[in-house]
Amino acid sequence: MGPGGSRSRSLGAGRVTPDARVERPPRVAVIGAAQASESAYVDAQALGHALAKLGAAVVCGGYGGVMEAVARGAAEAGGLTIGILRGSRGEDANPWIQVPLPTGLGEARNALVVAGAEVAVAVGGSWGTLSEIALAKKMGLDVGTLGLPPAGDLDLPALQDPSAAAHWALERAAAFRAAG
Repeated sequence: MGPGGSRSRSLGAGRVTPDARVERPPRVAVIGAAQASESAYVDAQALGHALAKLGAAVVCGGYGGVMEAVARGAAEAGGLTIGILRGSRGEDANPWIQVPLPTGLGEARNALVVAGAEVAVAVGGSWGTLSEIALAKKMGLDVGTLGLPPAGDLDLPALQDPSAAAHWALERAAAFRAAG
């Protein structure tokens, strides 16, 4: 018991409530290319920062480019970063990943990146990003795009800036949870 008989205490990225449930943060997959343009890197870093400040956990592929930028932004803002790695060595994750999850699955790990989230935001991207968008939509997740999407006619919401993208992502994650 804490001070005053309270059972609530800080515990990692979540909190333990008085009825002993852990409050889990919204999980947002941020997907994009391992070789990011300067503008995609800047947008992804700002998105990671905004998501962390809103209390979200960032899930990404854990390597360079957009993945590094979003993890850096989130970690620098005190957020939780999770990297779903294609290889089998956690130490291969970028230095901003707090929870590296090696899978040994190669590109098939893209399914786990989006399956581990409640919503996805694509920041630029290429073929791997397209596969993650398709898998996320197939799984029933909302997907938004920040910056230039990897394909034009996907009928995805175009998000104006990193802050708008972060707020949109948390609204959609809450709707995903509410739908059960």
